[in-house]
Amino acid sequence: MRLRILPASLIFLLVACDQTHSPSKDVPVHVGISTLHSEAVTLFTQLPGRTTAVRTAEVRPQVSGIILKRLFTEGSEVKAGQSLYQIDPATYQATYDKAMATLINADKVAARYKPLAAAHAISQQVYDDAVATAREARADVETARVNLNYTKVRAPISGHIGRSLTTEGALVTNGQSSYMSLIQQLDPIYVDVNASSRDLLAQRRALADGRLKKAGDNAAAVKLTLEDGSAYPLEGRMEFSEVTVDESTGSVTLRASFPNPQRNLLPGMFVHASFAQGIAEQGILVPQQSVMHDIKGRPYVYVVNTESRIREQLITTGQMIGQKWLVHTGLKEGDRVVVDGLQNVQPGTRVTASVSSGKSQYSSKVNLAITDPSAQ
Repeated sequence: MRLRILPASLIFLLVACDQTHSPSKDVPVHVGISTLHSEAVTLFTQLPGRTTAVRTAEVRPQVSGIILKRLFTEGSEVKAGQSLYQIDPATYQATYDKAMATLINADKVAARYKPLAAAHAISQQVYDDAVATAREARADVETARVNLNYTKVRAPISGHIGRSLTTEGALVTNGQSSYMSLIQQLDPIYVDVNASSRDLLAQRRALADGRLKKAGDNAAAVKLTLEDGSAYPLEGRMEFSEVTVDESTGSVTLRASFPNPQRNLLPGMFVHASFAQGIAEQGILVPQQSVMHDIKGRPYVYVVNTESRIREQLITTGQMIGQKWLVHTGLKEGDRVVVDGLQNVQPGTRVTASVSSGKSQYSSKVNLAITDPSAQ
């Protein structure tokens, strides 16, 4: 008989121990929370774009001839008016000298005829022809001087010059289609991006409805992210926006200007530019780690209610601001959102809470004492 009673006692003891250590929904679980506050949030739109040189000049000859020298270093900075190439000036120098000789003779003839015309020793027509010949000779000298000056091919703008496409000994001609070299002004530099016309309309509607406020002094400020994901250290400014929508893409071109003293930005680079949309004066930001998604892909958070229990709250989110989501609907100022310990709770779970430190664990220094008094 003792052998039959002993197993029953053991079973009773095991069940009692199991009930002692089994978790209960009324046993408070400690979590870290964040109390939401409304604040003014500046909204940005990040758009892809490419860098473009502010000025680009193709160096071409204005007279024909053989290239004698290249007078610049490829890949260097040049100044406007700096000599880049020397074209053989021999024939142009001869033309200039001949024009000068003709001018000197024409001026002397006109000078001799002047007193004779005044004394009526020659007709006025003969004197007028001599004066006109002298003026034509002066114009020929000026043309010859300009052509002689053009034998030195000069930089039309200041900027960075690339490789030379013409070598010494090559024949160049006035009006040729191919350029000799390319000069680009890189400081400052433009960034052109394409914005959806639909997004622009939505932004203007939000401003008109009062949901967004104009960004004020920061409206023209633009930030840049490079191809490798790093942030460009210098801030740019919005220059202008096109007034025509591209029919094929439905987009509008926006242009920003960025300082580029170190030449880190090169024409043709793919970048992302962040433009200020406006300011949400009563914006609600919720930590990124608090937002989860249900099986339908809808975002939700766990909120601690006034009874110290977990409530699941569906939300709609906007853009990411730093490490937080901007919440459009579902939350309000004063809501207490669970940040740490999410894996230990579910809807209806009773909790004790402390303010989250923003790290993987919550802080224990500040206790909100939101537990149910009846549970103590």
